[in-house]
Amino acid sequence: MRIRPQLTDAAIAVALTCAALVVGRESGQQGWRPLDGWGYALVVLGELPLAVRVRAPLAVLLWTHLVFAVFVAGGYWPVVDTFGPMLSLYTVASVERLRTAVACAVLMAGCWCYAGAAAPGRGSMASVVVQGLVFPLVLIRFGAIARRSTELARRLRQEQADRARREVVAERGRIARELHDVVAHHMSVISVQAGLAGFVFESDPSTARAALSTISGTSAEGLEELRRMLQVLRESGDEAPGAPMPGLDRVAELVERIRAAGVHVTLRTLGAARPLPPGVELCAYRVVQEALTNVLKHAQGARTEVQLLYKHHQLVVSVINGAERDGGQEVIQDRVRAGGGHGLIGMRERAKLYGGSVSVGPRSGGGFAVNLTLPTSAGVAPGEEDASG
Repeated sequence: MRIRPQLTDAAIAVALTCAALVVGRESGQQGWRPLDGWGYALVVLGELPLAVRVRAPLAVLLWTHLVFAVFVAGGYWPVVDTFGPMLSLYTVASVERLRTAVACAVLMAGCWCYAGAAAPGRGSMASVVVQGLVFPLVLIRFGAIARRSTELARRLRQEQADRARREVVAERGRIARELHDVVAHHMSVISVQAGLAGFVFESDPSTARAALSTISGTSAEGLEELRRMLQVLRESGDEAPGAPMPGLDRVAELVERIRAAGVHVTLRTLGAARPLPPGVELCAYRVVQEALTNVLKHAQGARTEVQLLYKHHQLVVSVINGAERDGGQEVIQDRVRAGGGHGLIGMRERAKLYGGSVSVGPRSGGGFAVNLTLPTSAGVAPGEEDASG
């Protein structure tokens, strides 16, 4: 059970007051004026305000030193009433700037020297001066350490809070990208097929049935991907996802589904196909999915080609529509103008996560292209392989 700081300070003030009263009973034996009613009152007035030392550190320090000076002027033993000034100086040093703490230390040293001067013959003045210099410096040192520790703890808590917020934002972004990729694609296919089925329902029943079959298969696949994604996002790590996330082996199935929706799309694989890291394959699949979804929504009548080029250290994925491809085994790498939208942001974020890059925009020769370059080996940056030949 944690104790509130106010209660802790109050307990410290009461404890120091009791300790000062106990020490004060030895005043007569030490050759000083024994505590009387006025002396006991000064001790209480000098120690109990420590209960609010954190709320008003400077006010408490000034008050305790004032009471200390009055206590010494009354001929009482100075040691009895030193707890308050010393703890108040430590408190100021732990919560205020160093300049303020030094000024308060000078005040304490002056009061200490005054106590030595007010009782001539009772001790060495040199010893009093040394104590008046050493004690404030020690208290300031410990107070500064406490202040730095408090600031460090506060900074660490702030950094942890900021890191937690960044992680939450990143996780929300990842979930949003997954939902966009899964829902937008499948709902676009379902929407197109539903419109087609309604249009030819009476005139061409076979085409309507084929469209309804595509809707059934697409919706089932969308539900499967949503279920898989929810399993991955579960907080419990006891259950593994029931099926792997989609990869390049399912690009042909994706192309076939888009073709069934009325888009003339083909798939070409260049180079030696090989298994790639699951994250790379998922990134490539999602980019192709998003690009084909955009074709389905905005350029359904255009001829589209999906190209997968396996290089030694890279995977290059291109989705080109609206123009004939140029050249035998090379993927078109024309400069494109960047676009916008949630889909494009998702593509770029995915590519960046795996060290790749995406270019999206109209081609100089007509049509539109999406080009994704992903490194398939650690330490290989996009374009590095081409630069090295």
